[in-house]
Amino acid sequence: MEDADLRMDGNATAGELSELFTFELTSARLRCDGCGTIAELGAEPAYMQAPGTVLRCRACENVLLVLVRTESRYRLSLTGATWIETP
Repeated sequence: MEDADLRMDGNATAGELSELFTFELTSARLRCDGCGTIAELGAEPAYMQAPGTVLRCRACENVLLVLVRTESRYRLSLTGATWIETP
């Protein structure tokens, strides 16, 4: 299976992220810690086939966000993003 067959856009994360945050996060902007690209979260490629959701930078493929949902909690990592800015 090709990478393009697995990739969705970051808007696919809207449902899961709305369970964590009270505001719409897909329109928030992220700065990639790897290359400095700034883009809306919803525009970045999302991979949702793993045990969690992985959002990558469209410019350099750096992992920006990882969200894992278990039966009782969420784990969110934004270590690949320098910052996140909400509208």
